Amino acid sequence: MAYLEGLLSSLTRVKDARSGRASSWDTTGRNNDAWDIAPGATCVLADIQGPGCINHIWLTQPNGYRNVLIRMFWDDEEHPSVLCPLGDFFGLGNEIVNSYDSIPFSASTAQNNAFNTGCALNCYLQMPFNRAARIELVNEGDTPHRQYFYIDYEQYPAPLGDDTAYFHAQFLRENPCDGWGHEIRVNASEANIVNAERLAWDTNYLILSAEGRGHYVGCNLSVTNFQGTWWGEGDDMIWIDGYKWPPDLHGTGSEDYLNQAWGMQKNAFAHNGSSIHEDDTDGYQSSYVYHLENPIRFEKEIRVTIEHGHGNHLSNEMSSVAYWYQLEPHRPFGIVPVAQRQPVRKDESGEWQLQHAAPVPELNAEMQAMRQKWSEKR
Repeated sequence: MAYLEGLLSSLTRVKDARSGRASSWDTTGRNNDAWDIAPGATCVLADIQGPGCINHIWLTQPNGYRNVLIRMFWDDEEHPSVLCPLGDFFGLGNEIVNSYDSIPFSASTAQNNAFNTGCALNCYLQMPFNRAARIELVNEGDTPHRQYFYIDYEQYPAPLGDDTAYFHAQFLRENPCDGWGHEIRVNASEANIVNAERLAWDTNYLILSAEGRGHYVGCNLSVTNFQGTWWGEGDDMIWIDGYKWPPDLHGTGSEDYLNQAWGMQKNAFAHNGSSIHEDDTDGYQSSYVYHLENPIRFEKEIRVTIEHGHGNHLSNEMSSVAYWYQLEPHRPFGIVPVAQRQPVRKDESGEWQLQHAAPVPELNAEMQAMRQKWSEKR
C-alpha cells in the first residue's frame, strides 16, 4: 500500500519534466509498426539523452523469449546494467508465455502456457539516468525477430542527485543443479541434512552476487522439475557485505521466501506469486517476489542464494533474474551462450531430454549415509 500511495500521490504535483516515447511506429504513415531484427544483429530501441527516467516499457513479439537478449546501458557505460533473455526479464521462464499481473511486471497472451507465441510484456520499474539511456535487443537466434515496442520516459532540466541508484537486472542458470541426492523425495527424512556455513555459501543456487552500494528489490525464479515431486523446501540465505554465519537474512523454505505457504498456488499477486505454474505446464514453474517496501540494502556487496531442495539435494534445472538498484559503477557480468539458455524439453515418451548429466558434488559423510539409507529403503 505504501508503494501505491507514493505512486498515486505523485499525480497531485506538477513536475518540471518533458515526456517522450521511443516506439516502433511506421514512420511512413502506414501500419507496418514493427521492427525486424536479423539473426546476429543488435537493434537500438531507444537512445535517450538525460537527465531523465524510463517509466514504462511495453513489448510484443511472436517468439524469441530465450534467443533474444535485452540490454540496458546508463550514462554511456561500457558494460550493460541489464542483461537478460527477453522472456525471463519480464518474469516468464523457459520460453513459455502466460497472462499474469504484478506491480513491476505484467504479461498478456491469448495462448496461455504455450511455448514461443505472441505475448504483450510490460515493465513499470523506474530506471533513472543522468547523461544517457540506451536499450538494445540482440537477436542471437537463427531466424529474423519481429518486435513491436513502446519505451515511455521523461527528461529533466537539472541533473539527478549523487544518491541516484541505477536499475540492474541479471539472468543466471544452472542446468542442472549439482544435487547430492536427487533420487531422494523432497521432505523425506534422508534429505534433512545439515547445510550451514561455507557449505551453504558455496553450494546454494546463486540468484545474485553484486558489489557496490544499493538495494536488492526481488527476483523471479524458474524451475524445470525433473524429479516430479515438490521442487522446494530450499531456504533463502542472503549475505550483506561479506560472509558470516548465520547470514543476515535466513529463510524457512522456497515458498516462504516467495511469500506463499504449503507449496506454490496458482496465483499472481502484486508482490508475489507464479507467472507460470507447473500443474499447467507439466513441470515448468516461474515464480516471483518483490521487495518494494522492504528492499534489502547493502553498502559493499550482496550475495542472494536459495537451496535447491533442502540441503541442495535436488538436481533440477533452475534459472533466475535478480533485480536491484545501486550506485555506479557496477561489477560487470555476462550471460551464458544462447545454446546453453534453451529450455529442457520432453520427448514423445514424456522423458526429459537432459543436455548433460548433473555434476556430482563432493559428498560429505552425512550425505553418503543418507543416500545409502534411502537406497536401502527402496
